[in-house]
Amino acid sequence: MRRFVVKITAVPCLMALSLALTSPAMAQQQPPYWASIDEPEARMRTGPSTEYPTMWIYKRERLPIKILARYKAWRKVEDPDGAQGWMHARLLSATQTAIVLGEKGQAQPLRSNPQSDAKVIWRVEPGVVGKITQCENGWCLLDVTGRRGYVDQDLIWGDEPLK
Repeated sequence: MRRFVVKITAVPCLMALSLALTSPAMAQQQPPYWASIDEPEARMRTGPSTEYPTMWIYKRERLPIKILARYKAWRKVEDPDGAQGWMHARLLSATQTAIVLGEKGQAQPLRSNPQSDAKVIWRVEPGVVGKITQCENGWCLLDVTGRRGYVDQDLIWGDEPLK
């Protein structure tokens, strides 16, 4: 980890730079809302500062995250396993993703249409992460590396209705 020595006069510039680097869409939304990890490595901390200890190090880009609260450039988040902590906003993206739920070895169907009797065109293993492009009537269109299909909303984490 690099350390930077900063004079007190540089602090206002650093604060402005920090605000400029956060996603405008994420900066305007009020919690709770969905986001995803946007870096190959992201640290979840016990509080909203690098001075707080790291709880988890995520090495899974695009993992869905639920934003619960905001404090300056920090976001209180919840991961798919229910762990809660703080991440810096620059580690997150407004791109909405979802993770497939279920028991290992029980692939979930992706269907051609948003109906339970529609043709199964792909199967995805639990733990697979994909981008959500639309959700309605209990179905979400999930894109997993270019393979798209409709998945039952109960079979994913990352798009249940939020308050």
